[in-house]
Amino acid sequence: MGKTFLIRNGFSKAISFEFSGIHHATLDQQLENFSLALSAGSTGLPVAKAASWLKAFEMLRQYLSPVLKIERTIIFIDEFPWIDTPRSGFLPAFESFWNSWASREKNLIVVICGSAAAWMIKKVVNNRGGLHNRVTRRIRLLPFTVGEMTAFLKHRKVNLDYYQTLQLYMAMGGIPQYLKEIRPGDSATQNIDRLCFTKEGLLQDEFKNLYHSLFDTAQSHIDIVRALAKKGMGMSRTELIAACKLTSGGYATQVLDELTESGFITPYIPFGKTKTYLLYKLTDEYSLFYLKFIEGSKAVGSGTWITFISGNSWTSWSGNAFESICMKHIPQLKKAIGIEAVYAEVSVWRHQPVTKADRGTQIDLVIDRGDSCINICEMKFSDRPFEISKAYAKELENKLAVFRDQTKTRKTLFLTMVTTYGLRNGTSFSGLVQKEIGMDMLFDR
Repeated sequence: MGKTFLIRNGFSKAISFEFSGIHHATLDQQLENFSLALSAGSTGLPVAKAASWLKAFEMLRQYLSPVLKIERTIIFIDEFPWIDTPRSGFLPAFESFWNSWASREKNLIVVICGSAAAWMIKKVVNNRGGLHNRVTRRIRLLPFTVGEMTAFLKHRKVNLDYYQTLQLYMAMGGIPQYLKEIRPGDSATQNIDRLCFTKEGLLQDEFKNLYHSLFDTAQSHIDIVRALAKKGMGMSRTELIAACKLTSGGYATQVLDELTESGFITPYIPFGKTKTYLLYKLTDEYSLFYLKFIEGSKAVGSGTWITFISGNSWTSWSGNAFESICMKHIPQLKKAIGIEAVYAEVSVWRHQPVTKADRGTQIDLVIDRGDSCINICEMKFSDRPFEISKAYAKELENKLAVFRDQTKTRKTLFLTMVTTYGLRNGTSFSGLVQKEIGMDMLFDR
């Protein structure tokens, strides 16, 4: 998510020592890589490979000591989790290096990064050993918002309207590495065709590479993502364990936590419930797009994406993707509603029918406000102003009635429609829709 770029460009002074772990490398290979990095940092003379990480960090201390007497010094260790191979002794050696020497040096800044977010949080941020409470600053880099993505593309001379920009975000999310591949002068359709449906396209086979680079045993992670891709309404922990045939113990919790910390899935507490009833949703745009359209697709090359746009699969995907994006932009949504200064809790809600006479329904976004009001949000993605049919109006009335009946809330319910180009007939059903919001609100930075 741009960690290395940020560190390399965020300091006015050059980094004195930079070292990056190698994915799936042996201890011997990691130590050799360390010696090569130390050789590049010191006068260019070759440095012998250390026999252990304790000796490697001692070599680094000897190299840095004279430099620190003169000036402020920065060392940068990238892909930290990849270095900590089984029985390597890397983490204890780093703890010793920091606690016994580096933390005392006022001129020294040590920056560590890792793509495996869950590992970094568990082993570094929440470390209960030698690194407990040793982290001075934490930066968690998130994908660009829609507004930040627009600014990034404009900086790269890419000028697209809101609808086209939103289509790109729905396919690949706010990932700078992916967005760098967007070409000026090409439409969203052309860019998606080239990146996703050609053999040389960056996103054509990125899916497996992505998960296996972040998780040592990625198959369970992929199984969960596949299961959630089929359920736009989300799934509970129990449902996921059954669908993916996971053990109900700590392993399932670990996998879910790792996917959550890495930003692939998002847990939501249903309205009026506790954490026991958590629902997980797939919120990584690229994963959803890949599983829906790229994987197993026989169509390739120019014009592929335009053929999908006219199908039913596009309709279901675009609806889920648009809902997910809206839920990632709650501050912008609250501002558009006019409640940015009002305390509110965001949740989802679903009611499964118990009897044949019972009416089941789901609400994808509930904004429970501190001023005794609730916004019931419906998100609809379309290439023209959305029209509420009589049948859909009846469905909306049913949702409000079932929600009030099942939750027993006494708060005022405001039905809020979030669409791309607004409503075509927003006033046709008197008093039903209380607020209309267009896609332009997403682009507010």
